[in-house]
Amino acid sequence: MNKPRPGPTRTGRFRTTLHELARWARARHRVATGLFLRGACYGAGTTAVTLLAVWAQTRT
Repeated sequence: MNKPRPGPTRTGRFRTTLHELARWARARHRVATGLFLRGACYGAGTTAVTLLAVWAQTRT
C-alpha cells in the first residue's frame, strides 16, 4: 500500500516573502484607500454631469 505524500512545505524564504508583502500592503493601505475614494468621487461627478447634460439635451 502506498503511503500518502506529505504536502509541500513552506520554506523560510517563502514565509519571509509573504511577511514582506503583507508589511508592504499594510504600509500603503491608507494611500490605496484614499486613491480608491478619489476615483469613486471622480466617477460619481462625471456621472452626475453626464446625466445633467443628457437631461438638458432631451428637454430642448
